[in-house]
Amino acid sequence: MKKLVVGILAHVDAGKTTLSEGLLYLTGQIRTLGRVDHQNAYLDTFALERDRGITIFSKQAELTWRDMELTLVDTPGHVDFSSEMERTLQILDYAILVISASAGVQGHTRTLWKLLKTYNIPVFLFVNKMDLAQDKQHVMDEIHSLLSEHGIDFSVGVEKKAWMEAIAETDEAALDKYLEQGEVPEETIKNLIADRTIYPCFFGSALKLEGIEELLDGMLRYTADITYDDRFAAKIYKITRDEQGMRLTHLKITGGSLQVKDMIRHEFPDQSIDEKVDQIRIYSGSRFEAKQKVAAGTLCAVTGLMSSYPGEGLGEEEDSEVPLLAPVLSYQVLHPQTIDVVKVLAMLRQLEEEDPQLHIIWREDSKEIQIQLMGEVQLEVIQSLVKDRFHFDVSFGPGSIVYKETIASTVEGVGHFEPLRHYAEVHLLLEPGESGSGLVFELKCSTDDLDKNWQRLVLTHLEEKIHKGVLTGSPITDIKITLISGRAHIKHTEGGDFREATYRAVRHGLKMAESILLEPYYSFWLEVPQSMVGKALADLQQRQAVMEPWETVGGMAVLRGTAPVALMREYGREVVTYTRGQGRYQCEAGGYQPCHNAEEVIAEIGYDSERDMQNPTGSVFCSHGTGFTVPWEQVRNYMHLEGAKLPESSYQRMAYSETAAFPGQEERTGELAEKNRMPVRKSADKSLESSNYQGMTKELEAIFERTYGKIDTDRRNKYETKQFSMERQKTVQEKKPVVISKQELEKKDYLLVDGYNIIFSWDELNDIAKSNLDAARMRLMDILCNYQGVKQCILILVFDAYKVKGNPGDMSDYHNIHVVYTKEAETADMYIEKVTHEIGKKHRVTVATSDALEQMIIMGQGAVRYSALDLKQEIDRMNAEIREQYLECQRTGRDFPFKELMKDM
Repeated sequence: MKKLVVGILAHVDAGKTTLSEGLLYLTGQIRTLGRVDHQNAYLDTFALERDRGITIFSKQAELTWRDMELTLVDTPGHVDFSSEMERTLQILDYAILVISASAGVQGHTRTLWKLLKTYNIPVFLFVNKMDLAQDKQHVMDEIHSLLSEHGIDFSVGVEKKAWMEAIAETDEAALDKYLEQGEVPEETIKNLIADRTIYPCFFGSALKLEGIEELLDGMLRYTADITYDDRFAAKIYKITRDEQGMRLTHLKITGGSLQVKDMIRHEFPDQSIDEKVDQIRIYSGSRFEAKQKVAAGTLCAVTGLMSSYPGEGLGEEEDSEVPLLAPVLSYQVLHPQTIDVVKVLAMLRQLEEEDPQLHIIWREDSKEIQIQLMGEVQLEVIQSLVKDRFHFDVSFGPGSIVYKETIASTVEGVGHFEPLRHYAEVHLLLEPGESGSGLVFELKCSTDDLDKNWQRLVLTHLEEKIHKGVLTGSPITDIKITLISGRAHIKHTEGGDFREATYRAVRHGLKMAESILLEPYYSFWLEVPQSMVGKALADLQQRQAVMEPWETVGGMAVLRGTAPVALMREYGREVVTYTRGQGRYQCEAGGYQPCHNAEEVIAEIGYDSERDMQNPTGSVFCSHGTGFTVPWEQVRNYMHLEGAKLPESSYQRMAYSETAAFPGQEERTGELAEKNRMPVRKSADKSLESSNYQGMTKELEAIFERTYGKIDTDRRNKYETKQFSMERQKTVQEKKPVVISKQELEKKDYLLVDGYNIIFSWDELNDIAKSNLDAARMRLMDILCNYQGVKQCILILVFDAYKVKGNPGDMSDYHNIHVVYTKEAETADMYIEKVTHEIGKKHRVTVATSDALEQMIIMGQGAVRYSALDLKQEIDRMNAEIREQYLECQRTGRDFPFKELMKDM
């Protein structure tokens, strides 16, 4: 009989648990069909799950369908519990990805799709809630555009020839067989699904039990048999405790078999631990069946293992890699004063053991417990677990962001520990790693310099500690640390000496390097009515968001991008408020990027690396029988081994371009205090300018280059050809060189216009923008050309292009006005503020915008402000005056000076 472990995954509220109930009901495992809204779902065993109507912990259920045994694993759909879901992926044979027909492919659905690809899990798609949205083709179009072009409709009723052709087109071998035999063999289809070449799609309504039997038949027919090795192997995916407090290790047997009383060996860097299996349980919901022996392919829980941990491989199975998702928020744990803090810490350690992405941290300096987690919903779960299991209440202090640090350049760190009768010296090479790579350790030290056993000990000390950065004391990440040299003493060296030398070498390297403060980012998805897209863009702009080009779907504007967690935590509530419930906002962990306000954060945290006695930066040397401490900046003058040959710039406080270490991320220009040793970010040669730039006079050229950096014409042209729309390309081709004469610069009046703010504030332009934003831009440009022709001011029109990835920025002439497209991550506000600051000292500057914050800033710099309404009324008055002059000239026979303007009026 075919035996499979199948996980059900979905965005929250897609109907995942309802589908699980339907599968259990139709296979006879339950007699009554439970419902999430009735709080009686079979797999929602935790009280809080029933109260909130969401899945928090993954659970399994055993079911049989004809000749197929399925272990069904229901996983959490809420983004705050993504780590629980991700651990489950490691033990799945197949996955069912549930998509709501009424909501379509949502933000978290795409994240799940990426994770399924990362873990190489074959996928069956089930489009649920078809009773609420009958447009099957619309959902298939979304699957093809957002997930994979190889999603294929496997439902009954599909025309066989078209179905076979769709499968054959995905693979050359399948196409050859189709051409030879007139069909694709069933075995070939199984292999295509198992290899993730095609993705079968089924449709139905789980609540009405429609389409579920068809899904089961499809899985029975088109899933491959899983083969296992005879040697014992198992993968541990989670730790829990039962109602009696007994520790349960949940694992999948991936080879051989396991029986009660078998000995299990846990391999650790410094020791091996053997433990005996006391009991084997097969869970189905909250009930379990005890077994004496289980075969490969079985999901079970065992008792008796006290040293196991999630991700551990047993027998022939390798340990799992670190999960892709990590906590981003930190809270202080507030507990009753009647309970000793040491006991509270021990209790919370149990919860940390069960969820590795829940980090419990003891702050020795403040004598407090910190808890790090994915999202605020988890706080309620922690409170409930502590109350149920340990019988006391906890609360949490104000939340803060979990920052991290990395480095910008390759440096050598030296650690020396030589008090009397001790000796160890370690040389480490610290290199910037790729974003998201974490800490990578390597040995490249000759055994002539340091014996292998000492090298392994250094590696152990590197791995055992959470190394703190020197800016804020946050953990370091995205660094490759290599042991390149070291020395021990044949008589005086002890194991603890290399611990001290290794820790000091890391700290010394961090002090030598230019450190970068990182903050967590959310990947967000926002849907708002088109009439509110201006508000949404302004909000996201203020929150430092980097967005993809926004789309229009069924009268709604869809915006996607990334933004700092610190600025987006409460935004979901704001969306509900200003859209009156019409908008939808979703976010998920989007990794770490350079901090948008590093100086402010560093100053607020106030960490001093030189006063951190637990993590010293200097080294200890010995002279005349007495040990003495050498500050980090002088260690290289005292070290006993020759240092690595690195460029001299590696030992200086260098300028750093973020794009060098974080490809695709925006640059931010800023100067940071020398005492904090943050890099001065230079944007030279990283921002791009127009090929028509050379005619600009020195004053505006200097402003533009200070904002965007030096000109790189080739890269700019390459980008523009690839990224801009056809209409925008045509406009670029028709540009003339920008020439601003000395006489023009001597004029007193400048008008800076925030383009998109005006477009979305004027009804005429807003209506045009709903169907064609390019047309709205061109119309505004024409209106302002006419206005400048009468007023004879220097008019600079600024458009946000920060949401276009890779956009280099652009400044050019359109007839008699100057048009600026800001680069990626640069907003119109930022550009206008800079130009106002520069030219406001010598000229009269007016800024047209309805952004209240921007108005306050520019007024503070001495500029005059126009609201969008003021500018509209001013232009209307000007047009009325021109019409009157025109009529007067016609009556009197005089020449009219603005004939060209009348063509557009």
